[in-house]
Amino acid sequence: MRETVHRHLGKVLTAAALAAAGTAAMAAVTLPGTAGADDSTGGGGTRAARQAGPGPDAVPPGVVERPPAEHREGTGRDPLTDDEIRRVGEIAAAGRLSATGRDVAGERGPQRLGVDLAEPEAGQADDPDAPRRADMTFYDYETDTLVTKVVDLRSGKVERTGTQRGVQPPPSRAETAEAARILIADPLGAGLRADYEDATGTKLTAPDQLTLSGGSYLAAPGAQPAVLDACGVHRCVRLFSKVRNGPWIDTRDLVIDLSAREVAALDRG
Repeated sequence: MRETVHRHLGKVLTAAALAAAGTAAMAAVTLPGTAGADDSTGGGGTRAARQAGPGPDAVPPGVVERPPAEHREGTGRDPLTDDEIRRVGEIAAAGRLSATGRDVAGERGPQRLGVDLAEPEAGQADDPDAPRRADMTFYDYETDTLVTKVVDLRSGKVERTGTQRGVQPPPSRAETAEAARILIADPLGAGLRADYEDATGTKLTAPDQLTLSGGSYLAAPGAQPAVLDACGVHRCVRLFSKVRNGPWIDTRDLVIDLSAREVAALDRG
């Protein structure tokens, strides 16, 4: 992998960007300057003006008002409030799934993926008094199953639960971090570790040293090594990795099977 980075881009470029549709590149990032951030050592005129105090026409200092408190409950098709999101999570996580499911790290309880305002039921689209519902999605690593629970925010009850296999939405932040943790510890992560050390002078040991994004990987017949044939039924992720405040590192040829906790390299073809 390290050779791929160097062959395509060299170690560090003066300007680059992450290309669309799965291209990860190594690019230098220019940080904002700090000019003018501290003028306490400025010339005598500036210091004298400060000592003299404000003039008669000086504008009084502004008053920062507190933002208005967020409503605990939304209405109609308003986005879910923070309080509603919290309540939906508590309601949806209760029950048998919380005891039998497993998250991406193997801990008890399914992996939370996200919560969204549900689409209105048939005939309720124009009803101002229609119930607000939320869709809460989980991934159960115990059974490799996507679970969706529909919660009625008014009654506080789960109206229905749906399960699907072979459906792989984008990974959550926790899943992306766990994929990076697996890759960093794997022999196939040697190139990532080496490129990180080249760029920073320090060793890569944890996901929080990187800025990460990821996408789900679904197997295609004959397009990957056999070890990845289960991707799609298994939860598999490709990572786009960047040194914090630094360059991109090319990890696009590596796939992390979160269900099996294995890493494989794609054929470059």
